[in-house]
Amino acid sequence: MNFKRSLVVVLAFALFVALAAAGPSLAFAEDGQTFVVSVDNIGRYPFTSSGVFNAPNGSSTPGPALPGSGYNFSFNAAPGENISFATMFVQSNDWFFAPNELGIPVYKADGTPNTGDVTRYLALWDAGTEGDQPVGAGRDQAPRQSGPDTGPTDPNSNVRQVLAEELPPVSDLVRATLTQIGPSRFNLRLDNVSGGSATPTPYAPGVYVVHNSPAPLFTSGRDDYGMGLEAVAEDGNPASLAGSLSARSGINTPLAPVAWTVDQAPGTLFTSGHVASPGLEILAEAGSPVALVAEQGEANAGAAAVGRGESAPGPIFAPNGNYQFTITAMPGDHLSLATMFVQSNDWFYGVNSLPLFDTAGNPRSGDVTHLVTLYDAGTEVNETPGYGPNQAPRQTSPDSGQTENNVVSSVSDMNGSNIHITITPLP
Repeated sequence: MNFKRSLVVVLAFALFVALAAAGPSLAFAEDGQTFVVSVDNIGRYPFTSSGVFNAPNGSSTPGPALPGSGYNFSFNAAPGENISFATMFVQSNDWFFAPNELGIPVYKADGTPNTGDVTRYLALWDAGTEGDQPVGAGRDQAPRQSGPDTGPTDPNSNVRQVLAEELPPVSDLVRATLTQIGPSRFNLRLDNVSGGSATPTPYAPGVYVVHNSPAPLFTSGRDDYGMGLEAVAEDGNPASLAGSLSARSGINTPLAPVAWTVDQAPGTLFTSGHVASPGLEILAEAGSPVALVAEQGEANAGAAAVGRGESAPGPIFAPNGNYQFTITAMPGDHLSLATMFVQSNDWFYGVNSLPLFDTAGNPRSGDVTHLVTLYDAGTEVNETPGYGPNQAPRQTSPDSGQTENNVVSSVSDMNGSNIHITITPLP
């Protein structure tokens, strides 16, 4: 069963039955200014996670990994995802160890973890950014150069596999071992086994990235992307590439139907620092807005549950999923809304008490995404976003996670990354 279908199956009963019981409209409108509110799912991360490995095994201090040592790093991955990395072959001008563009599959075709020795996926690559000199003897190689980026330009600027006949097999230089250390959690260990070869070399700090699309670090036969691989391959400096990968790494999540209210009183849907209401708990854990809307009584409140182009209630997916709803407001009114961050146990995006008019009585218009906050409802113990077995896409039934009794609080490191909201006043 694919991701979208499995998610719809999990949310279907709560959404479809409850929304049908609520009748054709959940909104109560009054005379006043009409606004159209558009909620878009813009999840656009090409990679799910990335990071740096820089402290040799057994050490807490960053530095090169000499023969007999190595590096290791841990990450989360789901079936269909791959792990890629790059670490410098230090006795060279711009060579690095890495898998090919596809990366190392973390799971086999049958869905079982691809654990054990995965060295067969690795190769030694030339970044094509600096001319090659004799291995271990070039004056512009890291152990001997006077400073970073001091070597000659490579006449062949393509990233390509190193095929030098005088080098030993890659398996005589590096060993890679993948181990599962928890549900969806893995460790990749890189051992420097070059000490017994004719070409002993340190490794340098590197980067890793978890992905399900090919070529996150380079494409064989093409120029370096210019995102920082050159600094890794020439100087063992992962900072630039790590920053580039980090900016493009994150969890793309579906968004569940939106609960909204228009009121002059603040905090009608939820209040940060307070215990979540039963309706907010259901929205944040299972994605249904019905109970939260019902808690508003006779207020101007409602739900947007049918995505653009769809015929029935359900979640919206990136990159083009959209909910749209119309509200009516008077000067002094505020808009509040909430929608589940589906790849979580109990997180939701929220806008709390947004003024719909300025002090002169002019209606608000435009992009309000910067006012969105990602909240934790505090009702279910958090698991790693996108991987937890008790999160909606993976749980067997709603409310199956471990209960906690915390207050609503913000999740500051992921605000606004998957959602875009605009407000348009109608003439």
